[in-house]
Amino acid sequence: MYFFVCHLSLCDMVLTTDIVPSLLHIILRNGRVMLFLDCITQFQIFCTSTGTECLLLTVMSYDRYLAICHPLSYISIMGARLKHHLVLGSWGLSFAITVIIVFLISGLNFCGENIIDHFFCDFLPIIQLSCSDTRLLQTIDLILTAPVTLLPFMVIIVSYVCISVVIVKIPTVKGRQKAFSTCSSHLMVVSLFYTSLIAIYLGPTSGRSVITLKVLSLMYTVVTPFLNPLIYTLRNQEIKSTVIKLVCSKR
Repeated sequence: MYFFVCHLSLCDMVLTTDIVPSLLHIILRNGRVMLFLDCITQFQIFCTSTGTECLLLTVMSYDRYLAICHPLSYISIMGARLKHHLVLGSWGLSFAITVIIVFLISGLNFCGENIIDHFFCDFLPIIQLSCSDTRLLQTIDLILTAPVTLLPFMVIIVSYVCISVVIVKIPTVKGRQKAFSTCSSHLMVVSLFYTSLIAIYLGPTSGRSVITLKVLSLMYTVVTPFLNPLIYTLRNQEIKSTVIKLVCSKR
């Protein structure tokens, strides 16, 4: 599990490094001037890290499914080779899809003042600046991003349905609590991440203000990566006891 948590942390580091400096610059200077290449690069890094996080969360749900539903076969199935293949596949698939989308965006014609009313270069704010017909591009984007957003979310739901069925069948309360505690941290992270992601990209766009869009974007680009380490470390008894001893020793 911690092998996947390390890569999830790497995703969060890449995402915050890509977004937060730009966000702080905009807050301090009331705006920022970016070259088109810089904007596209930021979009590339953002999409790659976000897509990879979606896939890694799915891989982690499969890992929890094996640990709880097939504990005796866990070690033989989730070997070192499979773990590395799953992680490399997550990074590789997300990067490849993002490269295609970036290539298509680069072929658009842009006109006007080219002002983005957002704190980073996201897909919709970029294509709204284009003078070209973007309907085909939006359709392609929906088709290409489905394997790294919607399908993983469905796999996570199915995994937790199976996990819930197994946990309910455990005869003792202590056994059910122990089984649930092994996946509670992951479930919290998934809920935080996908709630804001679905609200932005799958929710109704009519009647939604720009401020609402920015707040929701802030949730999964800054708030969620900030909370992820706290969620996983505070669920670990060894880390929790070490923190308590450290705090008590300073009193």
